[in-house]
Amino acid sequence: MTTDIITSALVGLAILVGCLGIIVPVLPGSILIAIAVLIWAIIIGGTAAWIIFAIVAVFVAAGMSASLVLTGRKLKSMQVPNSSVLLGGVLAIIGFFVIPVLGLPIGFVGGLYLAEYSRLKDGKTAWNSSWESIKAIGLGAAIEFALAMLAAITFGIGVLIHFFA
Repeated sequence: MTTDIITSALVGLAILVGCLGIIVPVLPGSILIAIAVLIWAIIIGGTAAWIIFAIVAVFVAAGMSASLVLTGRKLKSMQVPNSSVLLGGVLAIIGFFVIPVLGLPIGFVGGLYLAEYSRLKDGKTAWNSSWESIKAIGLGAAIEFALAMLAAITFGIGVLIHFFA
């Protein structure tokens, strides 16, 4: 029983880190949630644990897919190259260490704007493109986060079932 409690607590912590990782891209996100619940299902065992894992896996896959498809489709329709988003990501990571916490969004927006400005050669057009890209990425992250929260709730229900049923 002690192993079950420790495993459930550690998996709950991993799910929390996974949810934060969707918002803060430096941390692992949805995939951490799926792996953690898989480990939980292996250790706990039983039909209920595997059903919980299956439901969590569906939520995680749907969240990751929706995020990638919606964001990718919007950025492609706006003709924003992946290199612009990549530069934003690199500067976000650098910004995170230069200005703790706030440097992440500042670096991302700055990097995306710089890449778009060098591509479009017009400040206003680059800002409009950057802002639309940020909104598309934000929408994808919000959907992925909502589905990750559903996965976390599902895990919580699984823990309640395991310990109290």
